[in-house]
Amino acid sequence: MTSFSKSAELMKRGIDFLGCEHAILCGAMSWVSERNLVAAISNGGGFGVIACGAMTPDLLDNEIAETKARTDKPFGVNLITMHPQLFDLIAVCAKHRVSHVVLAGGIPPKGSVEAIKEFGAKVIVFAPTLALAKKLLRSGGDALVIEGMEAGGHIGPVATSVLAQEFLPELAEDHVVFVAGGIGRGEAIASYLEMGASGVQLGTRFACATESIAHPDFKKAFFRAKARDADASVQVDPRLPVIPVRALKNKGTEEFTAKQIEVAGMLDREEVDMGEAQLQIEHYWAGALRRAVIDGDVENGSLMAGQSVGMVKSEEPVADIITELMQQCETALTGR
Repeated sequence: MTSFSKSAELMKRGIDFLGCEHAILCGAMSWVSERNLVAAISNGGGFGVIACGAMTPDLLDNEIAETKARTDKPFGVNLITMHPQLFDLIAVCAKHRVSHVVLAGGIPPKGSVEAIKEFGAKVIVFAPTLALAKKLLRSGGDALVIEGMEAGGHIGPVATSVLAQEFLPELAEDHVVFVAGGIGRGEAIASYLEMGASGVQLGTRFACATESIAHPDFKKAFFRAKARDADASVQVDPRLPVIPVRALKNKGTEEFTAKQIEVAGMLDREEVDMGEAQLQIEHYWAGALRRAVIDGDVENGSLMAGQSVGMVKSEEPVADIITELMQQCETALTGR
């Protein structure tokens, strides 16, 4: 097996932290990052992460067990901080002695980081601003993911390249930092490693892997798409705490705009409070994503994709994708 010595040297902190061969995390994509893809990524030398999303504790319990049956390599679990059963989900991770837990979707609620560290797991956090990143790392976060607006799914307003320039000089010397958003080739990985990143996170490149259970029509939509087709949703009403979502444009994108108008009307009529309004928005995305990924409804479902989608041309085994990325990275670093 190729050693990719220069890449491994720059990834060393990330490799040691994750316990895998290459410091390449797979982004947690709801309905896509499940047992088959997660195990394939970990078996291929990367680090798979289960997307818990809206799963119940029982469903997560089964998903972790099924993933363990497919790989003996380390993998993580991504938990959404606003999940109403967050602490029950953490207990499931404790039961299975999950090695890494990713907390996404907002500031971790009080006691959640401590509950994860209590059973010996490492905590990976997301932060959209440098000040928040420093606070989360001080409060027990073991590693940080900085994710730019080029990513698929829920996104922030700043580009990956800008975040990397802002965060890495401040944090990379003392902390494990992974860069995510719009990464589709190894040359980009090399550039972030040289800036001080410990590794990277990719989602879109893996969404259409051979081992991905995504519907064939979902994958075909990715193969047809160009970078500009992966567009960010718009916020209709400033009262609604809607985080923009990047997805391929289709009827589902228009339906989301209509859904926001509907929920805003319910707020006006005081039929729901703000918490319920936000939950309705999140449930919309969960259902729309399932329609696309599982049912293959690429017209009305949500085709969440990053702008690197234009580099996804065909179905490839996960191991081949990882090897190609590492070869490109190594070539860029050695100057051959």
